[in-house]
Amino acid sequence: MNILNKVNSSNDVKLLRPEELKPLCEEIREYIIDSVSKTGGHLASNLGAVELTVALHRVYDTSVDRIVFDVGHQSYAHKILTGRRDEFGTLRCHGGLSGFPKPYEADDDAFIAGHASNSVSVALGMARARTLENKNYNVAAVIGDGALTGGLAYEGLTNVGGSGEPLVIILNDNGMSINGNVGGIAKLLSRERIKPGYINFKRWYRNTVGKVSSIYNANHRIKEALKKRILQPNIFDAMGIYYLGPVDGHDVEQLETVIRWAKEMETPVLVHVITKKGKGCEYAEEHPENYHGVGKFNPETGELPKEKKSFSTVFGSALSRFADVDKSIVAITAAMSSGTGLTAFANKHPRRFYDVGIAEQNAVAMAAGMAKQGLTPVFAVYSSFLQRSYDMLIHDVSLQKLHVVLGVDRAGLVGNDGETHHGAFDLSYLCSVPYMQVFAPSSFAELEYMLDTALYKADGPVAVRYPRGGEGEYMSCSKSDSEILKAGSDITIAAYGILINTALELADKLSAVGISAEIVKINRLAPLNAEPVLASLTKTGKLFIAEDVCNAGCVGEQILAKAAESGICVKAAVNNLGEGIVAHGSVDELKKDCGLDADCLFEKALALVRGE
Repeated sequence: MNILNKVNSSNDVKLLRPEELKPLCEEIREYIIDSVSKTGGHLASNLGAVELTVALHRVYDTSVDRIVFDVGHQSYAHKILTGRRDEFGTLRCHGGLSGFPKPYEADDDAFIAGHASNSVSVALGMARARTLENKNYNVAAVIGDGALTGGLAYEGLTNVGGSGEPLVIILNDNGMSINGNVGGIAKLLSRERIKPGYINFKRWYRNTVGKVSSIYNANHRIKEALKKRILQPNIFDAMGIYYLGPVDGHDVEQLETVIRWAKEMETPVLVHVITKKGKGCEYAEEHPENYHGVGKFNPETGELPKEKKSFSTVFGSALSRFADVDKSIVAITAAMSSGTGLTAFANKHPRRFYDVGIAEQNAVAMAAGMAKQGLTPVFAVYSSFLQRSYDMLIHDVSLQKLHVVLGVDRAGLVGNDGETHHGAFDLSYLCSVPYMQVFAPSSFAELEYMLDTALYKADGPVAVRYPRGGEGEYMSCSKSDSEILKAGSDITIAAYGILINTALELADKLSAVGISAEIVKINRLAPLNAEPVLASLTKTGKLFIAEDVCNAGCVGEQILAKAAESGICVKAAVNNLGEGIVAHGSVDELKKDCGLDADCLFEKALALVRGE
């Protein structure tokens, strides 16, 4: 790392000679591959954005200027170039660097990232704040073509075009989200990609004719007038955003030149950059979808750990089997077919599989239309991404009591992606949707049973929420709304989902010190049938519940409210994720941080029983 060692801040990149830039990019790639192979992370997307990131830091001063990354999957090189190189070995580790931009880590991170399609709107807000406050800094947004499948991106672009605000939008176009991009915007961008020679000509023209300002300015006015008369404008031109590109995203000098032009134009400009996901790493280039988000892997061969059976894969396999005999079943994903386990369904039932791109609102509204016309739509989506569809769940689905099934994946703590990805809020908002039923399986067998129930024994909207990863010691299948797993007399322990395993461990710990715990397993969270819990409380008088959701609207709150309505006086300890903002780390580490591991819960339960 002869050159990378010279770069200890954003401004150090500006001091490098042009001939040092290509080897710098190679060193950054090697550093990312080596580090991510040890910690896991988003590999292919970051490898594709190295030259772009170096060029951005050559043009902008990120300690003052604001560069807003969309999603943040491409921010690793940015972190390395902004004084965090030596900490990079802690990436996504408990207490270490986040895998996404985080302003609390460094001033160079302009805005938090984790979800898609918001960068243009955020950057416009910053640009308008700059203008209103008469301040002097530049603003740029870096958005991928995958994020352009989200409607919020177009709301931002429309406003940018009408604003006249000096703002540069970098469109990092690699033709992919996690899987290949879908929809009309992908087709539109593919037409623009076939014109790579245009920017080279424009660069030559500016460097030659542009040296004579009077000739250049006259020719420029004529050229722009002819362009508007003869050429059909692309979508960005039509919005009032000056389009530059396409640009080779792996040519640092060309990128730097064009981004400088864009900045100096003092108007809304979009720079269309063509990159290759996984660039510089053969196995990541060949199979970028496999190296989007990875765990630890062999950096020499690219060998990944064998995929273990998980709630996601069980869900996808079961849904595909149901679809074998039920032709009304259709599956929907928002650019997450592999992540939500729907690959098998897509391969077996391609005509009934729909990838809408990063467009969760569209997915739910489309599902509502399908349900209204007699199909049985199943939308598999990460809990934290489903948040975007809240209005559609109420307005488009529940008001007509339409039978839409949600596979709410990654519910609860997800681990190393951190606060933007934990499924901490789904119970709170889903329980507020009229007619919504919410089931929480604790085992693979229960997931299949509850999916069957959701498809064939339920009316209206139904959600089945399940965690990331595999099942625990509990592998049985409970078929009632709630069930007494273990009888006891001193304390009532209520739990659901994957935390039933912790509840069973806790009961054993309490038994070892002479405390008899009754475990009530809750399977249907909405509408909640609290009678089994209330019956247990009349015996024990003490409620102890552990939940991997935020405090607002949690099951513990609901049970206590029902107990109060019934005149049952109880002592209680409601344990959950608090406000729901939880850092990154392994799930076990985060459970300990949140007081949800068996040891922490044991101390709290002991105190409750002893009246401490």
